[in-house]
Amino acid sequence: MGIFQILVTKKELIPLATIATIAGLGATSVSVYSLFKTAVILNMSKYPEPWENVDPTQPQMLLLINQQWKPIEELQKVRRLTK
Repeated sequence: MGIFQILVTKKELIPLATIATIAGLGATSVSVYSLFKTAVILNMSKYPEPWENVDPTQPQMLLLINQQWKPIEELQKVRRLTK
């Protein structure tokens, strides 16, 4: 007996089969969609990690604590001249 013959003879299984089919199709479509998203990286040689692109010869400011603002002399001169 095929699946459709079972559903024809036992009609109370139709909602269960429908919900299970929709859930299976949804899970499959989400799996296929996440393979093609840019957040998923399958080829690590083509898309390296972000920290691998950092140039070690240039200083990087990651976190600045207790920053003190000092006036810039050139800007102070311009401000005095425009007043």
